[in-house]
Amino acid sequence: MRPEVSLNHILIVDDDAELRQSLRAALADDFHVDEAADGVEAMEHVQMSPTDLVLLDMDMPRMGGMETLRAIKKHDPRIVVLILTAYSTVPDAVAAVREGAYNYVAKPVRRADIRKMLSRALEAHDMVKQLSYSAPELRDQGGAELSSQSGEMNKVFSLVEKLATVDTHVLLRGESGTGKEVVARAIHYNSLRKEGRFVAVNLSAVPENLIESELFGHEKGAFTGADQRKIGKFQYADGGTLFLDEVGDISPSMQVKLLRVLQEKKFMPVGSNHEVESNVRIIAATNRNLEEMMQKGVFREDLFYRLSVLPIFLPPLRERKEDLETLVRHFMGKFNEAHQKSIQGIDEKALKWMKKYDWPGNIRELENVIEHAFVLEGSQVISEHSLPDSIRPMTGEGEDSQPPLARTEPDRVDADVDGLDDDDLDYPQFKEQMEKEFIIRALRKFHGRINQTSQQTKMSKKTLLRKIEKYGINAEDYRK
Repeated sequence: MRPEVSLNHILIVDDDAELRQSLRAALADDFHVDEAADGVEAMEHVQMSPTDLVLLDMDMPRMGGMETLRAIKKHDPRIVVLILTAYSTVPDAVAAVREGAYNYVAKPVRRADIRKMLSRALEAHDMVKQLSYSAPELRDQGGAELSSQSGEMNKVFSLVEKLATVDTHVLLRGESGTGKEVVARAIHYNSLRKEGRFVAVNLSAVPENLIESELFGHEKGAFTGADQRKIGKFQYADGGTLFLDEVGDISPSMQVKLLRVLQEKKFMPVGSNHEVESNVRIIAATNRNLEEMMQKGVFREDLFYRLSVLPIFLPPLRERKEDLETLVRHFMGKFNEAHQKSIQGIDEKALKWMKKYDWPGNIRELENVIEHAFVLEGSQVISEHSLPDSIRPMTGEGEDSQPPLARTEPDRVDADVDGLDDDDLDYPQFKEQMEKEFIIRALRKFHGRINQTSQQTKMSKKTLLRKIEKYGINAEDYRK
């Protein structure tokens, strides 16, 4: 049986009882709705009850809307606040947006308008909620924040809140799989650019000779194969946010062109003589050591400092294993819905193995492990037997055995021709083992770069990607 999906909790705060009842009637089918007559009641509610989103009037007795907004954000910055305002107080509502409110809705409130705004606001809430799974915020019964060993991720969460109120460029740094795109989306969907597009580009996945066209676009006939005009990502993301993943992989010549756009906010499409203005916020990400690259002269210092106004470092999962149980619960909820199951927990032995493991693939690897367990598990609790062999030893080893050590690189596929016995003489199987080993060695040598691996091995990119998918290889594991 498919588990029940929990409803978002919405609090309506307005001294007009008739308006509260009208909004409750419009929203009760899709949300869990509560009411408060003023800011004082609102704060009592958010301190005692789960709250995802607040519809907040600006003009109220005892505690006004602006003061209530600040108090809510101080208590829990993840709560999304929508301002209800009369036309005469729209300037106050705009000021509230600068103070951290998501947006405002003018009275009289129309059902279609409020539902559309709620949908967008809850998208922003979900982004913050995803981030909070990696940065648990612990409080005591009195509401005071408690310190935890995952202090670095709490710092990340605090920085995201601050970055959402400004328009500076951001550089996200950390190993593959630590959640850099989740953080980028959280910044965008809680910023003043949230109505614009969030456009993500993985620069390492774009052939070097096409990156300029991908970012800036091109005119028809600009080069062989350019049979029509193309809009680049800078133009497509105009007014929004452009997420440049793996920015450390671009060539020096492209670094110059990117720096020029950041400085002058203009670019020229390939084959064009006319400049196009660019109004985008850049959030860049990399797992490379840019300081070392600058010393070697392969990454420009001026571009680094232009991007790195306020860098965010995402720690690897092995350095914050206290977050494991929270993350496991999050992914259990996700896969219960995706696979229509009702798995309720994880047994102690399984959790023990997971805490011993060093998670070289970080949160991405953890998510894959939980989905793997969901596919195999037949009970309502994840057991150690549903975990991949990479997490726990093969059946037959004792409970107190040590799991595999942290891998500095993914496990190799052994294909030792010497010592083959009659049971090993399966040519198709042996051929596949050798093919997989060849691809892994090539990816390791060229640091997981698909295009370079394809060129150097003389294997077409299409064939390489098909083989990677066939053998379950993750090219990201080989990036350095």
